Amino acid sequence: MDSLSACDTSPMVTFQNVSKSYVKGKKAVDGLTLDVPDGAIYGFLGPNGAGKSTTIKMMASLLLPDAGKLTIGGHEAGGDVLPIKAMVGYVPDEPLFYDKMTGRQHLAFICDVYRVEEREKRIGELCALLDFHALDDEIASYSHGMKQKLSVISALVHQPKLLILDEPMVGLDPKSAYALKTMMRRYAQEGNTVFFSTHVLEVAQEVCTLVGIIDHGKLLYSGTFQDLQKGSDRTLEELFLSLTERQNA
Repeated sequence: MDSLSACDTSPMVTFQNVSKSYVKGKKAVDGLTLDVPDGAIYGFLGPNGAGKSTTIKMMASLLLPDAGKLTIGGHEAGGDVLPIKAMVGYVPDEPLFYDKMTGRQHLAFICDVYRVEEREKRIGELCALLDFHALDDEIASYSHGMKQKLSVISALVHQPKLLILDEPMVGLDPKSAYALKTMMRRYAQEGNTVFFSTHVLEVAQEVCTLVGIIDHGKLLYSGTFQDLQKGSDRTLEELFLSLTERQNA
């Protein structure tokens, strides 16, 4: 895992006491206060139902906070959403497409939405990076892993400052997972920010500059893996289980 010093300390994302409920009296996210520095690879970890996807959907402007303040790239959620959407690329946990379109047609549509210049060059670079060679096939014929790659390419084609991925490793074969990890590192090294949730703690330990652990909507930890270890040799998996079990005790 890279050190925190590898990234700028100015925040790309700031949560200030943010809460979100779906059912009255039960908060999916409860008083979340969190800074994500510009240039970080931030791994957001938690058990099922912990509040990860709700947090990510607020960052992607799909949900608004019920309380608190969320700021992305200096723009507050709940105001003009277009500047936020222009700087964000979002990969959902279950990518959805028009199955009768080809991958190339889908990307052409995305490029039109974001007014991407030099689109063929950009698409070619991303396809090469992720080893994707099915642009002219109907999306209906794609495996889950191929759809995941297309979703990542769609999210990156307009060169967003913030890339948000919800469980991106699900269904990827080892080669594809390696390509995705390489892409995340490269993207952050170019000065962008990557925020992703995952249950694969080995991946988070390997690639993240910062990790956050959430359970029952409350943030239990945010910082470097090294600080979480506190001089021990415990793995991220061991530390995660210790924190979440203590929360549920």
